[in-house]
Amino acid sequence: MWAAAPLLLLLLLLLLPRLRRRGAAGLEPAGRAVLITGCDSGFGHLLALRLHRLGFTVFAGCLCPGGDGARRLQREAAAGAGRLRVLRLDVTRARDVMAAKELVLSHLPERGFWGLVNNAGISTFGETGWLSMEKYEKFADVNLLGSIRTTLAFLPLLRKYKGRIVFMSSIIAYFSLGNGIYSMTKAAIEKFCDALRLEMKKFGVRVCIIQPGNYARSTKIQPPVSAEEIWNELSEEEKAVYNKEYVQERANFFNHILSEGSTNGNEVVDAMVDALTSPSPKARYMVAKLKEKVLVFVCALFPTVVMDYVLSYALSKVKLA
Repeated sequence: MWAAAPLLLLLLLLLLPRLRRRGAAGLEPAGRAVLITGCDSGFGHLLALRLHRLGFTVFAGCLCPGGDGARRLQREAAAGAGRLRVLRLDVTRARDVMAAKELVLSHLPERGFWGLVNNAGISTFGETGWLSMEKYEKFADVNLLGSIRTTLAFLPLLRKYKGRIVFMSSIIAYFSLGNGIYSMTKAAIEKFCDALRLEMKKFGVRVCIIQPGNYARSTKIQPPVSAEEIWNELSEEEKAVYNKEYVQERANFFNHILSEGSTNGNEVVDAMVDALTSPSPKARYMVAKLKEKVLVFVCALFPTVVMDYVLSYALSKVKLA
């Protein structure tokens, strides 16, 4: 009997959040403001439309306010009594972030600032030595420091209104298959969130991480890669080590992974909405296929040598001649 006690305790801990959600009252979106970064396309764009239709006041940050995505949002805003505002927001520019904060403060609805969604991000492909230092700096500035920059700016408002902060991570935070630069930034943002989540509890602010699997076909974050372009950007030192055939094989491998991505981005948006509206949001929302979850499970619970073997096997068909 006592041997089963740990298992029963674990089951109770898993069920408690669901029971609390069933018994708690739902959130009233009207009069609550949410700022979303990276709304030009992809998850940010879909989320802005969804939250607007739910009744939130939405501030949709776009890198290109004159682009197709921003114009589509503006058309939606025209029918929404001014509840959706499109603004220029480059998360690498402190000036843009502060201008966004001033805009939010000057148009704050009656229930205040409820949520910040750090969604903006970029991705690319390439082995470690193929990428320049300037590219590493750019990725860190957008994917990591950009989220930190907006969080620090809006933290006083979030504490005041006991709001929510949602970060876009990825299952790639656990492992890498040709895009280590992206994995690096997502692993770093997860640790930032872990610290922030614990620190914000005493203020009633909830911090949530979204971990999508392969949704390449439902976003524009990673278009198919060109082996020719990769080869042309390699340094002479790298060209002396690798060859065009190897680069082509690696590009084909990565493009095949992209082609298997889900086209249903609304699955991820559902998780983002739950993080913003649930009375008991999860710390982490993993939205992925079963095989992707198994890969994360292996990575998290087994020795590193096991994961290295699994990933090396996946790459074994790509040979360096």
